[in-house]
Amino acid sequence: MNSSSSSPPFAAPLEEKYDVFLSFRGEDTRDTFTSHLHAALLRKKIETYMDRRLEKGDNIEPALLEAIEKSKISVVIFSKNYASSTWCLKELVHILECKERYGQIVIPIFYGIDPSHVRKQQGTYALEGIQLKKRFKGSRDEVVNWRAALEKAANMSGFHHSSKTGTAADFVEKVVQDILTKLNRESSSDLKGLVGIERKIEKIESLLCLSSPCVWCVGIWGMAGIGKTTLVDAVFHRQSSKFEGYCFLANVKEISEQTGGLNQLLNKLVRKILKDKYITIDTLSIGQTSIQARLRRTKALIVLDDVNASSQLEVLVGDHDRFCQGSRIIITARDKGVLEEKVDNEKIYEVEGLDFNEALQLFHSHAFKNKSPTTDYTQLSKAVVEYVKGIPLALKVMGSSFLRCKSKQEWEDQWNKLKRFPSEEIKKALRVSYDGLEANEKEIFLDIACFHKDENVDDVKRMLYIRGFYGEIGIKVLIDRSLISIWEEWIEMHDLLQEMGRAIVREQCIEERSRLFIAEDVYQVLTNSQRAATVQAIFFDWSKIEKLHLNHANFEKMYQLRWLRVNYPRFQKNITLIDSLDLPNSLSYLEWERYPLKSLPSKFSPENLVELHMPFSEVGAKLWNKDQNLINLKVISLRSCYDLTEVPNLSRSQKIEWIDLYGCHRLVEIPSYFKYLDKLTNLELGKCRELKTLPDMPCNVEFLGLSRTAIEELPSSVWSHEKISELDIRYCRDLKSLPSSSRKPNVSGTFSLCGCKSLCEFPELPRNTTVVDLSKTGIKELPSSIKFVFGLTTIKLVACKSLVSLPMNIWNLKSLESLDLSRCSNFQHLPKISEPMEHLEFLNLSGTAVEELLPSVGNLVALQYLDLHKCKNLEVVPNSIYNLSNLKTLWFNGCSELKKLPPVLIDQVGLVSLEALNLAKCSIVEIPDGLVCLTSLQYLNLRETNIKSIPASIKHAAHLSCLFLTNCKSLESLPELPPLLQHLEAHGCTSLKTVSSSSTALAQGWGEYIFYPGLHENYIFSSCTKLDQNAQSNIMVDAQLRIMRMAIAWSKFKEEQIEQASYDSDDDYDSEDYDSDDYDSDDYDSEENEMIKETSVAITCCGYEIPNWFSHQSEGSSINIKLPPHWFSSDFLGFALSLVIAFNKDHPRLFMLIRCKYNFKTSNGESHEINRPLYLHTNIGSSELHQVYVWWSNNVFEEVVDGAQSPTAFYKLVTEVYVDFSVLGFANKQEELEVEKCGICLLYAQDAESIKKRIFI
Repeated sequence: MNSSSSSPPFAAPLEEKYDVFLSFRGEDTRDTFTSHLHAALLRKKIETYMDRRLEKGDNIEPALLEAIEKSKISVVIFSKNYASSTWCLKELVHILECKERYGQIVIPIFYGIDPSHVRKQQGTYALEGIQLKKRFKGSRDEVVNWRAALEKAANMSGFHHSSKTGTAADFVEKVVQDILTKLNRESSSDLKGLVGIERKIEKIESLLCLSSPCVWCVGIWGMAGIGKTTLVDAVFHRQSSKFEGYCFLANVKEISEQTGGLNQLLNKLVRKILKDKYITIDTLSIGQTSIQARLRRTKALIVLDDVNASSQLEVLVGDHDRFCQGSRIIITARDKGVLEEKVDNEKIYEVEGLDFNEALQLFHSHAFKNKSPTTDYTQLSKAVVEYVKGIPLALKVMGSSFLRCKSKQEWEDQWNKLKRFPSEEIKKALRVSYDGLEANEKEIFLDIACFHKDENVDDVKRMLYIRGFYGEIGIKVLIDRSLISIWEEWIEMHDLLQEMGRAIVREQCIEERSRLFIAEDVYQVLTNSQRAATVQAIFFDWSKIEKLHLNHANFEKMYQLRWLRVNYPRFQKNITLIDSLDLPNSLSYLEWERYPLKSLPSKFSPENLVELHMPFSEVGAKLWNKDQNLINLKVISLRSCYDLTEVPNLSRSQKIEWIDLYGCHRLVEIPSYFKYLDKLTNLELGKCRELKTLPDMPCNVEFLGLSRTAIEELPSSVWSHEKISELDIRYCRDLKSLPSSSRKPNVSGTFSLCGCKSLCEFPELPRNTTVVDLSKTGIKELPSSIKFVFGLTTIKLVACKSLVSLPMNIWNLKSLESLDLSRCSNFQHLPKISEPMEHLEFLNLSGTAVEELLPSVGNLVALQYLDLHKCKNLEVVPNSIYNLSNLKTLWFNGCSELKKLPPVLIDQVGLVSLEALNLAKCSIVEIPDGLVCLTSLQYLNLRETNIKSIPASIKHAAHLSCLFLTNCKSLESLPELPPLLQHLEAHGCTSLKTVSSSSTALAQGWGEYIFYPGLHENYIFSSCTKLDQNAQSNIMVDAQLRIMRMAIAWSKFKEEQIEQASYDSDDDYDSEDYDSDDYDSDDYDSEENEMIKETSVAITCCGYEIPNWFSHQSEGSSINIKLPPHWFSSDFLGFALSLVIAFNKDHPRLFMLIRCKYNFKTSNGESHEINRPLYLHTNIGSSELHQVYVWWSNNVFEEVVDGAQSPTAFYKLVTEVYVDFSVLGFANKQEELEVEKCGICLLYAQDAESIKKRIFI
């Protein structure tokens, strides 16, 4: 990645040795103020340089100058006689030079001297200045430098001590606190190379609650290599000076495992806190001793790094009352469970990996030593970072491994090697967590690494149980130890941890492994004649052995095999399909999608089988040729086994819980013994198209899926079943009625009969239902009993073509939020709404036979969406509609009988929340003034209406972005439009004559313009054949402003993104490597950048001439421009382009593609070609022969130029550009159109103000 600064603000300083350098006049303050300040700084553990030698002579020792240079802060103590010492003055000059050169902080202290005397060099400073002039007649320049230094230092922010400013002790404390603050602020510079650490430090410091008087423990939790130690080390060094005692105990786990290690740690802890190296504790307990009393009086900061056992915390931390109030204890661990022994859960901070950009920065800093990678290496770098996924340790190690690679080929070889043979250092760090697991957790970790990454956690727990492991507790342990994580019920494992787990399995020779997951390994074992006694679990991806042949798969010899998953290819060439198979009787879990044989092996006895999954398989009428004793079976899935006609005999499977037969098209019957399967909770029979009848269900069924079956009636035992909470009977087209039992299913949530087209009526709804969907049924009315379903929030009645009305009591459902009656073609009216509906937000009446809205519609006070489109009988809209103050979307499009809208009355609130209004294809001739001026309005569609004009108040619709006026044949004029309009479509307005200029509004609203990546603006006036010359001129003047506005907004947006990227990387790249010209699209390769490349603005208008503001114009389809010197400056915004296109009147175009071919030529003879398309939707009328197109797109100059350091570097050398345009029109056929004229205008940000000024003249 390229660096990010055109010129470094400061040179690289020498390695810092001191925090503070004290500059003072010895005879004034050495034994008084300066000594007190020095002692106070040392107490705060601030490394301070104080020269105790007496000043002799005029020359400063080199060591003193070096001490200044190696200090972060210089404190200059101006006292009465400071200026009388040439030694002090030379120190001051050198200090200020270090400030200028290295950015060193300088703090002046005026001790017993008025700052104005120093600034103006009065009093003793003036007197000494005169004497110095006499002494150094030959060194006038040096005296001038001293005087300048005194003045400059006196103007800096500092401290003034006099008899009026309090005690000396208070003054010293104030100075020390200021220095501490500045050092903490400076500490970010000590974090160089620690990418992304600052925000993490701030989070931990907030958890420390340093202002609280209590004792707090804070836990830092995360996987190995994630940066826990680095993080707490940074926090420790930033905060330790605020405590009386402090101790950082590193490697607690490692030392504790040594003989006497824990006692050694305890002694070190106490000695460090109490600053007493003679303390000795012989036991693992402090007890009620004098040591304990001293600890309770010493406010301490303690870090225990890499703790892995609660016993370590008991010895080193004990109870909270061991330490003084205000003490803080920070503990790092890989195991969250250990932290929970001593730390409140809200005080545990999980260290996350670096985000992608941070990871890329860290990787680059080690792979390139802060130098910028070329384009060739960018994608390789990203591939490595994507693989590592934000683990700092791995990024550093892998980055360093690339450092010696000198060519792209070496890089690729190294990358392929690391993927196959990961770094030993990384593996060693990660393996520590695995080695600390108990046997159950180790087995679970290896199973997840080999088989279950990115799978549902509940499914994995089931499979682990089948394997004989304790998944519930095991998964929790792995989470606590940061070896896995759960994201929305899915198990995630870092790629490096997965690779480590698989490597552990592969450490054994293939004959001794218990897990096989590589296809070639499975093939080798299958084709080996020897028994494979150790194999217990296999994943076999058959598609990976396409070059190998395997006709017979003999798994039977793996007599300990319990878990088998096979991924079998479908329609894949070069795969040899098996014709025979043997399976071991030990199998507990078998998953084989697209099983290729007609039945399971006859020798296979599945008594141990717990789960069987064979979706999309080729099994024939029967799964087995004879009945089997499936006594342990809990789950069976034969989903989409299209040829299956008979359910396997499960009468002995009394443990069965889940049966999935979805999509078994030829299945005609469900055995009656199903009702005796008492453990069965889920039965999926959806899409069993031949299934017409259903037996009684067992007592514990909770889910029953019958969608798209041929079922004609439900057994009453199903409808009255107490346990069924989810009943799926959608699209049962032959279902004519439901049982009339007084007992109803206990269905909660959604109850859907959608698509049951033969169902004309139904009894009462289940009382716990919140959503009812009766769409596409034959019902004629809703039962009045619906009012008793008090929790109902949503009613869907889409395309119920027999439905005419709703019951009056529908409005008693006070919880109702959504009512959808769309496409109920015979529905005529809503019942009167007598009371306010405070929750109904969505009402869809589109495509109904509604003729009028009743005035009571005003009681829908919460309504946000009202859809009446294609209500072709609608004639009357009441004035009360304007009382819907929450309405955001109002759709009337296609209401062909609607000729007018009521006026907005003065005392009405109005549609103050309305965002979208669609009146397309209505018969209205005018729009109420109060509708178009709404500040909330964003979308207005008036297509194919009979309006003649638009109210001038539309210019007040400040947020209107889309206005559609296509084929408004009666429209004669357009007023000034709001400045933020982004899409105007006025095609086919054949009566349109005048278009008012919006340039004033555009210029005034420039600062309110909202830019976002991917923004497209379009303004279309095609086929407006009566536009007068003034209208055309206004359109093109506005076009220039719109183009400049977007171009400048895009430029500012890009600058902000680059500044942000620069800010993010400032701590991680040497400023001397930065060249702003190199920070280009290669660096800015992000999602936002991809969207920015699509940003454009285009204007279409009938006409014959290129707008006169285009400085370069040419006849024909091409143009060549000699570019002025320095044309590619920092405020260059790109090219505006224009074409005049001739059309064939017999072939109207619906769509156009404009191709722009740029050829840039440099002063040294190089050239670069770019092709950029522009797609335009248009609809040219047969009477219109010419159109003018004007557009701007920012994506021309973003392209990487082969061989160039950056696009910017290349374009600065360009002196000439040739552009060739070609246009294709598409309707019924493709046709090339004639370009009669073309033009280019170079845009610069500096021109914007002059253009705006011209508007106001």
